[in-house]
Amino acid sequence: MLASYLLSLREGLEAALIIGIVLGALDKIRRSDLSPMIWFGTFAAVGVSILVALLLTVFGLSLEGQAEKIYEGITMLVAAGLLTWMIFWMSYQARTLKSGLEADVNKAAAATGKTAMFWMAFVAVVREGVELAFFITAAFFAGNNQQITTNTIQTLAGVILGLGTAILLGWSLFASTVKLDLRRFFQVTGYLLILFAAGLVAHGIHEFNEINWIPSIIEHVWDINMIIDEKSIFGELLKTLFGYNGNPSLTEMIGYFVYLIVVVLFFTKTTAKREVKSAHVKA
Repeated sequence: MLASYLLSLREGLEAALIIGIVLGALDKIRRSDLSPMIWFGTFAAVGVSILVALLLTVFGLSLEGQAEKIYEGITMLVAAGLLTWMIFWMSYQARTLKSGLEADVNKAAAATGKTAMFWMAFVAVVREGVELAFFITAAFFAGNNQQITTNTIQTLAGVILGLGTAILLGWSLFASTVKLDLRRFFQVTGYLLILFAAGLVAHGIHEFNEINWIPSIIEHVWDINMIIDEKSIFGELLKTLFGYNGNPSLTEMIGYFVYLIVVVLFFTKTTAKREVKSAHVKA
């Protein structure tokens, strides 16, 4: 639930910020008549995103045996890749997101009007929505597949709460004097999502270990299930959120720590460079 909440909050806030900026830009140029097309594009994108999530999940649940392992492994690795790209992309875009969108709105409003507004909103939101669909599907399969009903309820609850929080936070940012340091927000949540992505990498490797696509080398490096059982409530939480495995293989551990170290170092380095650059610009 926490994983789906964090993912939904992050993606939902990105979408809310984009829509809020676009609506604000239309208000500035006195083209509020185009606002309904923004909402049509947004709702259409939400519908497509829900459909993608359902198709991915239902298709995965319909598979059995080796095909199921292959699908889950590929889904988790693809989701980890998308998540990594999204973390760096948003960290880079946070500083110029508003000015870039406002420029796009001015061009679109002066060109094709309603059609352009619809597609601008649709593309912006569907990108976040389809990414979230992959992430939620991966998080769902990372849970205990033996408890499908419970896992589904927890995932959906996390998504609803996350999106609800994102909508309220996004609304407060534009409708009040509340100020949020977006770069700091995306930096902090970026580190949390890197941990989640590292868990997806480990889960993907684990699935491929089971069908011998990736050798385990050492099947169980250690077994600490007697201390924290991965099937317990706390173990399931750690498993879903951070990729915890009480008895991981050697390649699973290598994949987890190599991804974590490389991405954290690179993210920290690039974030520090942008902060220094921003400080120089302000000076």
